[in-house]
Amino acid sequence: MTYLSSTQAIPNVSSVPRHIAIIMDGNGRWATKRFLPRVAGHAKGVEAVRTTIEACIERGVEYLTLFAFSSENWRRPPEEVSVLMRLFVTALEREVAKMHANDIRLKVIGDLSRFDVHLQRLIANAERRTAGNSRLTVTVCANYGGRWDIMQAVGKMVASCPGASSFTEEQLAPHLAMAYAPEPDLFIRTGGEERISNFLLWQLAYTELYFTDTFWPDFDRQALDRAIASYCERERRFGRTSEQLTEQKKASGC
Repeated sequence: MTYLSSTQAIPNVSSVPRHIAIIMDGNGRWATKRFLPRVAGHAKGVEAVRTTIEACIERGVEYLTLFAFSSENWRRPPEEVSVLMRLFVTALEREVAKMHANDIRLKVIGDLSRFDVHLQRLIANAERRTAGNSRLTVTVCANYGGRWDIMQAVGKMVASCPGASSFTEEQLAPHLAMAYAPEPDLFIRTGGEERISNFLLWQLAYTELYFTDTFWPDFDRQALDRAIASYCERERRFGRTSEQLTEQKKASGC
């Protein structure tokens, strides 16, 4: 199933975001503040991932997307990149069985060709094992960039329509990396930075943005609830006026 974008159709809005996307920022700074090596922050961040997955299930969130490693993160010190890759392998080896037992589907998107063969195989096996699960879809963005996503989708679209001189959103949509999910309702970035850093550039068109100073390793259920509370205070108009929303609520009896 391919979902219509928010520029084509008005999504259904509820008090609980159907899809939450998170940039998990601040791991290194969390560690530095405690006079620990940066890698200790990344290891602690894995615990925050577990907590957030559990909290999303408890609150009825259907899709959780996590920006784990961007296409620009290769610019980091080689030793840090190496540790991140090892953490990814370890997490897949330890967590997939638990995710499957809890009816969680795992998807990994990005240009996976740069990862070593062992990691690619772990990813493929994890996706295959959890493919039929439906309680929560957790997407990990690894070696992912929003511009990469759009460009790879355009390439596939053009290849599928040889000779075409013009294209539509409907033709592009099935080729985007997250065609299987609705667009995020709520975007969260931890760590105090206020930018989207090449994350889901197409999909965030009408997403509500929430920034917090909390470092990712400290992001817990209460922090998630604060983000959701902020989301609930937003007026999601999708190009309409406040008056139109008021009339719609009256008509529906809300």
